[in-house]
Amino acid sequence: MAAATRRKDFGGTAARALIVGLGNPGREYERTRHNVGFEVVDELARRWSCDLRANKRDRAVVGEVRRDGELVVLAEPQTFMNLSGESVAPMARRLKVAAPDLIVVHDELDLPSGRLRVKVGGGLAGHNGLRSIKAHLHDDGFVRVRIGVGKPPTKAHGVDHVLRKVGGAERSLLDEVVVVAADAVETILAEGADAAMTRFNGVDLAAAES
Repeated sequence: MAAATRRKDFGGTAARALIVGLGNPGREYERTRHNVGFEVVDELARRWSCDLRANKRDRAVVGEVRRDGELVVLAEPQTFMNLSGESVAPMARRLKVAAPDLIVVHDELDLPSGRLRVKVGGGLAGHNGLRSIKAHLHDDGFVRVRIGVGKPPTKAHGVDHVLRKVGGAERSLLDEVVVVAADAVETILAEGADAAMTRFNGVDLAAAES
């Protein structure tokens, strides 16, 4: 793919894709399992030399770049996870992005750490960020890049599991998965979601390290 070009504003141009990383704003949530979506967007912004800036209109941190001559927008909603749709749906409409060109990167309790899955549409697996996006977008046909963070011991420990900072070997593993998830997003843009599913849905970084 062509190198990204830095620009602050593309005006009212329709976007080729909107890439959204889910998480919670605030330093206290950095490096938690729930914020791996933000980390993937940060990684893509680094690769593409894209400046991410707070945008009050979109209620998000947003970056805009050209990829192969087309506008691609990166976003990290600042609404808190459960209200993500309040940022994402209006942004998608403003950018004239249909559901199949909306890529949402998020944590996934149903996958163990070290795994990721690319998926189009379907169930929400109880993820409140996805639920909010579907409710406000009135469509569930968007692409998901699901990053495994493992299940807590019990449902009662779910909130603590996703909001607690992670250290040691698991944090190193998540750092690796974030890089692979960014690779998956680039593959979706260049070759489509089906190609990304074929290439990445069998990846198990935990097994590779054992």
